[in-house]
Amino acid sequence: MPSFQFFEHPSPFCPAGSETKPLFAVTPADLERPDILPDNIHRFGRAAGFSAREGELLLVPGDDGSVSGALFGLGREASPFATGRLSRLLPPGDWQLAGFEGDPCQALIGFAAGCYRFERYLKPSTAGKVRLAVPEDCDRAAIERTVAAIFLARDLINTPANDMQPDHLEQAFESLARHYGAEFSAIRGDDLLKAGFPLIHAVGRAGEKAPRLMELRWGRKGARSITLVGKGVCFDTGGLDIKSAAGMGLMKKDMGGAANVMGLALMIMDAGLDVDLRVIVPSVENSIAGNAFRPGDIYRSRKGLTVQIDNTDAEGRLILADALTYADEELPDLLIDMATLTGAARVALGPDIAPFFTDSDAFADKLQKSGETLSDPLWRMPLFAGYDARLKTAIADLTNAPAGGMAGAITAALFLKRFVGRARTWAHFDIYGHAPTDRDFGPAGGEAQAIRALFETIRTS
Repeated sequence: MPSFQFFEHPSPFCPAGSETKPLFAVTPADLERPDILPDNIHRFGRAAGFSAREGELLLVPGDDGSVSGALFGLGREASPFATGRLSRLLPPGDWQLAGFEGDPCQALIGFAAGCYRFERYLKPSTAGKVRLAVPEDCDRAAIERTVAAIFLARDLINTPANDMQPDHLEQAFESLARHYGAEFSAIRGDDLLKAGFPLIHAVGRAGEKAPRLMELRWGRKGARSITLVGKGVCFDTGGLDIKSAAGMGLMKKDMGGAANVMGLALMIMDAGLDVDLRVIVPSVENSIAGNAFRPGDIYRSRKGLTVQIDNTDAEGRLILADALTYADEELPDLLIDMATLTGAARVALGPDIAPFFTDSDAFADKLQKSGETLSDPLWRMPLFAGYDARLKTAIADLTNAPAGGMAGAITAALFLKRFVGRARTWAHFDIYGHAPTDRDFGPAGGEAQAIRALFETIRTS
């Protein structure tokens, strides 16, 4: 794939002009239509008992006994990404969708996403690959940049914390900026205090690698300003309020917000959108050492609001507070933050639906429609002002962890809202960034969430 890649992945698409075998992706109703399938394929499928149930595959032999094509079942209510199974079902080789009446571009993205494998720590596979042809009426570049963004987010999240500390994340971020000719800068360690980022410094100072604030700038000055902020906690022990072993097991994914905004930035830059893009990533490890921040500590944020630390495991909102204040200072037209922030969001919507919070009905409606069109599931959550009082504490402006634990995703969003006041539109995404099990759209592991819907909303606004 020509777009930026963090790790090298073989293209799931064959070059234009390749010799391919036909893959007929059909529903049960299609089997009753003589115009969908060639007569010999139709008769063979009927004789073999092919019913087109979802995920059913039937290889079609040629006159010489070799495989000449295949029938693939979409089921009665075709899953938009059922094609993601094909890399596991088809024999290696080059194929093309034939007789397919759905959206071929979406089908190809689903296929490619299903091809993803994270094999950095495995012996290289010598098995042949399944590839699909991209029809001439599909925008190949658009498909490939979408796939590249998904793969980038997954690669970053899947990489274990020993190889994905703040310095490693900086290397990946700087490489992305360099690839697209963007400006890159970083503030590290004690320089964060001099530059006015006390919360980022407090959370990350106990880590082996210095905490940092990274920034990418790209695009046309004077164009619509888009600012993306991503939580980059490369590992979260919980700090002195330490997590259990089970709770720590997936905490390499706590930089999933950063990974996703980097994927979204890739799509924006690769498409050459006429925007003034700014991407901000605060990156830390929430670790334990003699200089770790403590429960009961009070810190003054970049905005000037004081924050009482009532739980060191509510650290993501702290680093985002300083980063959002910094982002908000330039009055962006659209400010998006993404973070693997609360367990409460998972309880509410599970791992697959990306919750988001915004005060803008117009933006929410556009985003929801984009998500439905692209099968990128997300759901608007309420910024219920009645819960804002839960952020109060007796001796500081705010607590980072309201007592009781109820409405945790909402109170976290309300906490972040305190640090945004000048952006024309702001939206906060409390994503999971991880798929617990294998699905058609890809294997278990790191996941890109909401970035396809966000890109489409930005592109068409």
